[in-house]
This record gives sequence, C-alpha cells and structure tokens, in this order.
Amino acid sequence: MKKTSISIDMEAEKLRALRFYTEKKETTLETELEDFLAKLYEKYVPAQTREYIESMEEPAEPPRPRIKRQPRTPVDTPTAVSEEVV
Repeated sequence: MKKTSISIDMEAEKLRALRFYTEKKETTLETELEDFLAKLYEKYVPAQTREYIESMEEPAEPPRPRIKRQPRTPVDTPTAVSEEVV
C-alpha cells in the first residue's frame, strides 16, 4: 500500500532529548511513532473498515503457481543373482 508522511512540530531541545533516550532503549523515534500510529488506527478505525482496506492491499509476494507433477512409475531394477560354489 502506498505510504505518505506526516509532520508535526516539536521544540528542538525536547526532540533531541527524546531521540537520545529512545536510542538508549535500543529503538528509534520513528519505530515508536509507527507503533503508536498503528495502535491509534486500530482504536479509531472500525474493524470492518480495516478489513476492507486490508482486502485492497496487494499481496507482498505473489503466490507461486503450483506445478502438477506426474506420478512416478516404478523402475524395473535387476535383481541380484547369487551363484553357489559347489
């Protein structure tokens, strides 16, 4: 699905501190915002609408066509003949 960007204003010093502390937690501000937006989406968009939107998405990877194979036929294998020494 096509993505778009949003922008918000925040005081520079607060943003710098926020980035600093999210990195200390081994994450990024962008990751945290994406997670939060996903939660907001689930909270406010009705399930039927989400289902409809998801049904319009293209699959990430097109399904691979199944190849119909012919069943194997048994192959005649020579049988070992043992000779007796008399």
